[in-house]
Amino acid sequence: MARVRKIIGNWPGYRRIAFSVVVTLLGLFLSILPNDAQTGRTALVFHIRGIIGPAAVDYLSRGLAMAAEREAPLVIIEMDTPGGLDTSMRDIIRDILASPVPVATYVAPSGARAASAGTYILYASHIAAMAPGTNLGAATPVQIGGGGGMPFPGGSEQPKDQDQSADKKPAGDGQDQPRQPGNAMEAKAINDAVAYIRSLAELRDRNVDWAEKAVREAASLPASAALKEGVIDIVTPSLDDLLLQANGRTVTAAGNRITLDTSGIALEHVEPDWRTEFLTVITNPNVALILMMIGIYGLIFEFMNPGVFFPGIIGAICLLIGLYALAVLPVNLAGLGLIVLGLALMAAEAFAPSFGSLGIGGAIAFIFGATILMDTDVPGFRLSWPVIGSVALLSLALTLLIVRMAIASHRRPVVTGSEQMIGARGEVLDWRGNAGHVLAHGERWSAISGTPLRKGQKIHVAGIEGLVLKVEPYVPENS
Repeated sequence: MARVRKIIGNWPGYRRIAFSVVVTLLGLFLSILPNDAQTGRTALVFHIRGIIGPAAVDYLSRGLAMAAEREAPLVIIEMDTPGGLDTSMRDIIRDILASPVPVATYVAPSGARAASAGTYILYASHIAAMAPGTNLGAATPVQIGGGGGMPFPGGSEQPKDQDQSADKKPAGDGQDQPRQPGNAMEAKAINDAVAYIRSLAELRDRNVDWAEKAVREAASLPASAALKEGVIDIVTPSLDDLLLQANGRTVTAAGNRITLDTSGIALEHVEPDWRTEFLTVITNPNVALILMMIGIYGLIFEFMNPGVFFPGIIGAICLLIGLYALAVLPVNLAGLGLIVLGLALMAAEAFAPSFGSLGIGGAIAFIFGATILMDTDVPGFRLSWPVIGSVALLSLALTLLIVRMAIASHRRPVVTGSEQMIGARGEVLDWRGNAGHVLAHGERWSAISGTPLRKGQKIHVAGIEGLVLKVEPYVPENS
């Protein structure tokens, strides 16, 4: 080692610097390559907490692709969710079914749940596991044609997490029968959901009848009962025990039968990165609506004051982000159209003041559009009334401000252009008959008058035709 130092010490300065850079980069490269990743002995753990939406889809999609690239032996999705969007749920399930790496979904910790969309994801996974004290079920669809929750006969809505016994009514033969959908649209949505979850249950050889009951009757089960009914595969208090119980099980992933060897493998927790957190924030409908408003008003201010740049730049960025968020959310096109109409009317008020009619009409259209904008009743993906009210009041306040400025401008005397000559006072320079020249605003003008005038007489301008003034003798008001 001393000899190596001596050799390096004799090198020129630039060579020592280059050598240090190479050694540093090599060290960094080796440090970011986990040993377990190179041998494929690390199971990746992803976490879904809360509503399932576009951010969760992006997070898991990239995670499953990373697991396949690293040839991981297993992917574990630790889940605690009240449900989510149907489109996002189906995207996640498609990724799970296409994954060459087996996926184990684990409902944890104790007290967690896999309700609604979470139940479908649990059924789609190669291994379904739950911690003690958790539950799953209540998978009845709540989004039917953009309406609210699933209506039941009698005009009341049945809470999706209510006990399954409340979803039944006695039939004439004494048998418990599930409540029936109230109309064809509800029946279509329920039958589609039933067919989907039954196909997942058959694919994973799990309890098909209870899967249908979870959809038709919003049935729920605790972990122990779910294991007994054949709905899940494992009940376990920890991830380490999950690996022990999963060892030796045979599953089919992407058409290949795989016998799991989970003995001695490490666990690597992959938390959501900044991109996922960013998507989580902007796909909140309230945030998306506010971003759109900032974008619209930023562009309006830029057009009203060209060359400022900052309002236009910030507005364009916010508008594009807001539009992207709405593109990945279940949006009612009629609601979006009303919002765009309302914004257009309020913008028109700024450029062509109508003393409030355009602005007030735009605010009304905006409120109605925001009310029906989101085509879902999933909690977490609904617009908040305080946000709608605040944005509408702000827009209305800006409209009233513009109206006030327009009225004040209308009452203010004209100070530019030919019209500002009307009423101006001057003095006759020379006069002959009904025509001559006058001095007004320090300028010599040709003038005509129906009254004979004389040199030096004070006059005021009564009108203007081209470059000729119509003047009259000036008479002081107190005379």
